[in-house]
Amino acid sequence: MERAGLGVVALLTVLAGVARYVSGVPSIVAFIIAGLALAGGAWIVSFSTEQVGGRFGVAATGMMQSTLGNLPEFFVVLFALQAHQLIVAQTAILGSILVNALLVLGLVLVAGARREPDGIMRFSPRLPNDTATLLLVASLIILLVGIVANSHGPAGHHIKTISIISAVALLIVYGFWVRQYLTTEHPQDDAGEAPRLSTRASLTLLIVSGAAAGFVSDWFVHALEPTIHSVGISKEFAGLVIVAIAGNAVEHAVGVVLAAKGRSELAISVVKNSVGQVAAFLFPLMVLVSLLTATTLTFALAPVYVGALFATAVIVWQITGDGEATQFEGVALCAGFVILAVVAAFQ
Repeated sequence: MERAGLGVVALLTVLAGVARYVSGVPSIVAFIIAGLALAGGAWIVSFSTEQVGGRFGVAATGMMQSTLGNLPEFFVVLFALQAHQLIVAQTAILGSILVNALLVLGLVLVAGARREPDGIMRFSPRLPNDTATLLLVASLIILLVGIVANSHGPAGHHIKTISIISAVALLIVYGFWVRQYLTTEHPQDDAGEAPRLSTRASLTLLIVSGAAAGFVSDWFVHALEPTIHSVGISKEFAGLVIVAIAGNAVEHAVGVVLAAKGRSELAISVVKNSVGQVAAFLFPLMVLVSLLTATTLTFALAPVYVGALFATAVIVWQITGDGEATQFEGVALCAGFVILAVVAAFQ
């Protein structure tokens, strides 16, 4: 099955390249093909990382999957900034957080709780609580920057400097958390599967898929602007929903599968690691990297998204903080993302 999937993704990648460089191909066709190739590439990154990390336990595997699984998102945001698509870049990062924290986590909870006799999915509360802390710290920074940006005080003229310093501080916090997380014992899944690929084959696949993600992300962003105009969707919806789902949700479909198999610890680890990483690592990292691109990224977001991020952090902490979740709570998280998507569509 994996071999067939690799063949399909390889074909989509070639077609995406053809659509990018052959004249006469409609932008929406090029966009759809590139989006499918991007999603498929994310799946390959996730699969190959799982094969490598499967030898190192739940914590390392979840960390590796979320770190390397964010490669497509990193490239998409990078090329969007280089193409002066600031709104797409901002909402893509925010969407990556919200897709994983609401939609993907919600589906994981539904799948995990459904297979349990008493309808309750159980997992260690340590990671969910840590993730909520990272989200709340990131939300605090974004909230403060948002207030300053909309005020008439002298600090409003220094948003870029405030964002840079905040990014460095957030990366330091994240570094301390990673060290603590990887050196702490975690509950292990009983239903673990043996790796199906050798370490060398997994690493080769990971390197190739990571490099391909860079090219496909460029083609995806190139087709994004004309597609937005031809279809008539908002840039906010494109970044928050389309880009975020293409770069994240398919990759973390593995989390839903793991939950359905009863591997709740690994499923939660994959999804919650990604939430914490995007909020406390990818976002501040891109703020610093954007100093080298055509457009500078800051933590200044629209008030509606600042509120959405803070509310998401609180809801996720409330639902997963006790180490238990039901289908009802999973459905509630999914509904929250649908509401946000509707709001973005009318922005």
